[in-house]
Amino acid sequence: MTLWNLYFIAKLYLFAGGHLQPLWLVNVGFALALAASATLRHRGLRVLRNLLGLVVGVPLMYHEANVPPFSRLTEEFGNLTTFSFGYWLELAQRFLPPMLLLGALGFLVAYLIVNRWLRVATFVLIALVAIPLWHEGSTVLAQLRSAPTTAAAATAGAGNALAAQPLDHNAALAAFRTQESQRQVSFGHLGADPNTQFDVIVLHICSLSWDDLDAVKARNHPMLSHFDYLFTNFSTAASYSGPAAIRVLRASCGQEAHADLYKDAPQQCHLLADLAQAGYTPQTMLNHDGHFDNFLQLVHDNAGVPNVPMIPNTSVPVAMHAFDGSPIHDDYATLANWYAQRANTPGPIALYYNTISLHDGNRLPNSSLSSLDSYPQRVNKLMSDFDRFADLIAASGRRAVIVFVPEHGAALRGDANQVAGLREIPTPRVVHGPAGVRLVGFQGNHGPTTVVDNPSSFLAIAQLLSNLVSNSPFKPGVTLSQYAANLPQTQMVGENEGTVTMKTASGYVVKTPDGVWVDGK
Repeated sequence: MTLWNLYFIAKLYLFAGGHLQPLWLVNVGFALALAASATLRHRGLRVLRNLLGLVVGVPLMYHEANVPPFSRLTEEFGNLTTFSFGYWLELAQRFLPPMLLLGALGFLVAYLIVNRWLRVATFVLIALVAIPLWHEGSTVLAQLRSAPTTAAAATAGAGNALAAQPLDHNAALAAFRTQESQRQVSFGHLGADPNTQFDVIVLHICSLSWDDLDAVKARNHPMLSHFDYLFTNFSTAASYSGPAAIRVLRASCGQEAHADLYKDAPQQCHLLADLAQAGYTPQTMLNHDGHFDNFLQLVHDNAGVPNVPMIPNTSVPVAMHAFDGSPIHDDYATLANWYAQRANTPGPIALYYNTISLHDGNRLPNSSLSSLDSYPQRVNKLMSDFDRFADLIAASGRRAVIVFVPEHGAALRGDANQVAGLREIPTPRVVHGPAGVRLVGFQGNHGPTTVVDNPSSFLAIAQLLSNLVSNSPFKPGVTLSQYAANLPQTQMVGENEGTVTMKTASGYVVKTPDGVWVDGK
């Protein structure tokens, strides 16, 4: 039982750290079966016993652990094979830090010494029985202790029966879906006066959240203070780039379920199509090649307008390389190169620009820093680049509304269930991102930044743009705060393939792929 004892001890350790939830009865039965067959003398039978044990033990542990479903891994296998060796090495150190490996080695030596003198298997079996009993007993005791308080609260609130009912998360999610399916933003037409017309530039940023800014102490970067409208409680809903791009390109309608993102949407849901109807010429541009996860095709399919041009970036300097070795072009140079050609297109332009400069695994040239270590440098440069770009537009005498919106966070700090950089569970830390809108070329008094602190998402961005397009702010006598009045609110609901997170009064809950709601940590 030497190796199998280590298997169960590892499970107990992971359970104590909140990384695994054992199926206790199954594990007790599994341990007893292994113990009963430990006396087999024939070598072939012992080998067969261990092989059968692995067939049961490995899938069981995977099922109990807080890791993505196996189906998710098979779906992403093609993308995983594109990772560079350096990125795999970086990920390995996150999942298995050197100090953890040293600790495990020290424990193994101690275990082998102790196992010579004590029957460790007996203590393992006792722990597999005692720990769940103690855990359940503590839960029952806590419920008994809180019963008088609960009864008093129920008596005091007898006039409101619903207040005493546990929240039905499935019902709350269904109500959210119904409400969102009925919401839509309509756009008017841009005014005919060229002096009040303006470009709309959507900067879609991969891997940026408020928590990431806090982690690298960049929340006070000057760029954030230059917004005329700042959304401090904004939900990106998604935690991966593909779904995030679809959501912003379909910003004119309410939040769709993740599965519905890959179905056709009504024409009026497409933001670029709405802006085209309002008098804009839509364009798209990336600072990468867009090949990973077929991102380029996804943008093309969700533009909502036929033959929207993808502005090339090949003439722009390479700033770094992505996790798959592909080039990532400098943000300022890419945008400045586009702006130098912008005058060739008459009338206002609506540009969708996507940048992956902050993506996990990116490597700076002539640097040995990991992507986590280089993130502070990269995020400060990105925000400074966008400030420089706004200054470039202002110096040209043209006008623009710049929309700064994240795809999702980078998960720099990770959490109890995910190592840094892993975003399979779209927690509030991942989907709570800084979004802002800046008016460039506005000649009036900007006044203080209008802070939108209500729960909001892409529909609020679309409504704000609709308000600005329908009644240009670049004319005399406007008050900027009026454009952000009564923007639609959206509850923070994060979604991925098979996983949903939802904010509650006390925190948030997670709907696991098997349909069970658990409290978030």
